[in-house]
Amino acid sequence: MKALLLVSELEDYTISFASGVAQHLDVVLAVPRRRYAHLAASFDPAVDLHLLDWPRHRSLSNPWFLYQLTRLIRHEQPNLIHLLSNSTLWLNFAVPFWRPIPLVTTVHDVETHPGDSDTRTLPGWAPELMVKQSGHLVVHGEGLKRMVLDRYAKSPDCVHVLSHPSILRYAELARRQKMAPRGADGTIRVLLFGRIFAYKGLEHLVRAEAMLKDALPNLRVTVAGRGDNPAIFLPLMGDADRYDIRNRFIEDAEVAQLFLDTDIVVLPYTEASQSGVLNLAAAFGKPVIVTDVGELRDTVEPNGLGMVVPPGDAKELAAAIRTLADNGELRNRFGANALDWAKGPNSPERVGGQAAAVYREVVGSC
Repeated sequence: MKALLLVSELEDYTISFASGVAQHLDVVLAVPRRRYAHLAASFDPAVDLHLLDWPRHRSLSNPWFLYQLTRLIRHEQPNLIHLLSNSTLWLNFAVPFWRPIPLVTTVHDVETHPGDSDTRTLPGWAPELMVKQSGHLVVHGEGLKRMVLDRYAKSPDCVHVLSHPSILRYAELARRQKMAPRGADGTIRVLLFGRIFAYKGLEHLVRAEAMLKDALPNLRVTVAGRGDNPAIFLPLMGDADRYDIRNRFIEDAEVAQLFLDTDIVVLPYTEASQSGVLNLAAAFGKPVIVTDVGELRDTVEPNGLGMVVPPGDAKELAAAIRTLADNGELRNRFGANALDWAKGPNSPERVGGQAAAVYREVVGSC
């Protein structure tokens, strides 16, 4: 059986997912050269990687690209096409030419996150139309499945739940380069990583830090990633000198070092579906503090990955940080659970096997 996977972004997710599926069946992956060329070595060799001159949304060359992509699909003759995201405008116009090949689309976010300026550049009808044109959908949790069923006219049998696989490549990079964590000096380091948009809850982390100014003087907070400028919260900080703010794109080696050095990864999101950062933290064996939004509680609690607090509650967030800061044994236990989960039930190979089973079910039903 052969599956052809298509996606224009989501590099970390795509590397984990495609490499995992390729352990179970033939995988052809078509992605933009400009985003993936430097990452080619990160894929499992079993992935048949095609780096395409994939235009941006506003480019006039999109019709020619769709023609070339359709030729590739007809040449490969896959049993199934899987769009790893529904956030590509122009592919909507090519889907009718791919029939009768079954089409599966992953919906990472049923609703756009507040403040997510990246996603809002896409017209709202584009992801909606892709969902409607897809015979089957994949989501990352049962709660998201219920949301999709409420919103779209899909049969429950056509909406499949697959976990977001662990993101292992940064931990593997750290091992290859023999990177070491910062030496213990009594400091408790907390990390907020990723795109810093409104829904990431940075304000609540800042308020929590201020509450811990006297109770936890050895606390240090790192905020790393592009997006909104964290300096807008300077007046709310308990001690600005406790912050390491890196408001920019973070290169791979720096990502690895950040996760090696941190003691706790915080995800104080006010809204979310799931989180790639959670899957990255697990690969480093780091305990997490997450808010009860989207699929985060249902991922963290059953697997013993960390603590869950209410969204928007800085006091509870501060209490959780204090609990983990004061209890190294608890941090170590959560961290060990996270590493076991990342390498076991949520490994790319295990999730890839589940995806392969979904593909066989979809093809068998057509």
